[in-house]
Amino acid sequence: MKRIFFLVVFANAAWFGLSASRAEEITARAKTAAYALDNPSILRGYFPAGAQLTVLDNYNDAMAKVRFRSPSGKVVEALCRKSDLGIASGDGPPATSSAGDPTGINKAFGIDLWQDGNLWDDVDADVGRRLGWPEESRTKTLSSYRRYTGPDVKVLGVRPYSLTFLAEDGKPTEFSMVFANKGDYQGFAGEDLENRKGVKRALKEFEAVLNEDAAALEKALTPILGEPERIRYGQGKNVRDTVLRWDWGDHAILLATPEGEFVGLRIVPGALADSGGKVERVRDIELRTMLAGRVEKRPKGDVVVGEIPMVDQGPKGFCVPATWSRYLRYMGVPSDMYGLAMAGQTGIGGGTYLHAMSDSVEDLLRKYGKKLQKINNSLKIQNINKYIDKGLPIMWTMFVNRDLDKDILERTADRKKCADWDAWKARLEEPRRKAEKEGISEGGAHICMIIGYNENTEELAISDSWGPLFAERWLTVEEAEAITQGDLMVIRW
Repeated sequence: MKRIFFLVVFANAAWFGLSASRAEEITARAKTAAYALDNPSILRGYFPAGAQLTVLDNYNDAMAKVRFRSPSGKVVEALCRKSDLGIASGDGPPATSSAGDPTGINKAFGIDLWQDGNLWDDVDADVGRRLGWPEESRTKTLSSYRRYTGPDVKVLGVRPYSLTFLAEDGKPTEFSMVFANKGDYQGFAGEDLENRKGVKRALKEFEAVLNEDAAALEKALTPILGEPERIRYGQGKNVRDTVLRWDWGDHAILLATPEGEFVGLRIVPGALADSGGKVERVRDIELRTMLAGRVEKRPKGDVVVGEIPMVDQGPKGFCVPATWSRYLRYMGVPSDMYGLAMAGQTGIGGGTYLHAMSDSVEDLLRKYGKKLQKINNSLKIQNINKYIDKGLPIMWTMFVNRDLDKDILERTADRKKCADWDAWKARLEEPRRKAEKEGISEGGAHICMIIGYNENTEELAISDSWGPLFAERWLTVEEAEAITQGDLMVIRW
């Protein structure tokens, strides 16, 4: 979600209440974090690269008060880190905000992560190509890249399972490297997890691997970056955790090792680490307008919610944390699939307690002025359209039937090429009749999102956390009713 100019919406002289005691003009060389004047721990947004900023005064040794005038003439004043502005502590000349030559740190990581001293001004597609991480998702403002690795890949000498970075407006905002974890860990694959002894043996080995990975990463980072500090990072119950923090320029490198869950390394801007991972809440009136603008009304009656980020759960049963992560990012709430899996008490290889996830996410949503709402479980279009028309996808618990899943995938491909919608409605009569009369055998429990409807053809559009091919597929209302578990939920203001 775009936040670069949102500060302008709130700006007026009385609100900020400052006047300049001295002034220096500076051009922002990269996207620059802006903090609240009354609380420098609250991140309110970002000034864009190239913005003309007037430095008004010192706030403290590390931060300065700045003013930005938008092209429309509105004025914003905020606090910025002097290192981000290229200003030395005190009154000295401008200092470089670059971390310097990345050769040494790239060598330690074992990948060409940095091309210079600043990741945050790189182009996301260039970074993806440089690292060989495929694009996972792209909307108008958000993108993500993810690679699930094999045993031959090493980062800091340790095997990662998932390598990801997020971007906003074409610029990276966060990198995540997940090592041993309950979902991807291959040591569980050969065990009979219905057998108590097998589970006990697998968990003991897994705990040892977690400890080994965490120790190896800390050992690799400390010689080049110094001793880490301990900070609290993350928002919401069962998501916030104590992590180790190293800094390299404006890159905070955070090592998380929640007990019995996963080992993860996150790289974020220093300002985001300072705020504990909290970003500014989008006001309700803006959110409603923004979500309504994401509803796409197509010819022939398709109504679909667009701009939903994809999170690919990979070869594990992480449909619940992946789907919730997609929805949270869609609503402007920071989220991480592996952190949510921990909050939802996801088991070995997958399987999440929905009530635990709901409890944890509700606490996170409250911090951003949003709430989880369970809605009428009817899959009739007259119920579904009330939410889709407002830009609210619906999380839906259902069962996966492999034969039906294959049918709707093939049918959706044909649907895209359809020119005769009367013929299309006739084609749907048989699957509709089969679902009503014969029923559909239940398969594995699953959760996905309902993202659209067509009142003329009586179809629903669904989106699964299985990658871009499954971002939008269509099935009849009758088929949906045959496989539903009955839970429908939305996140709203």
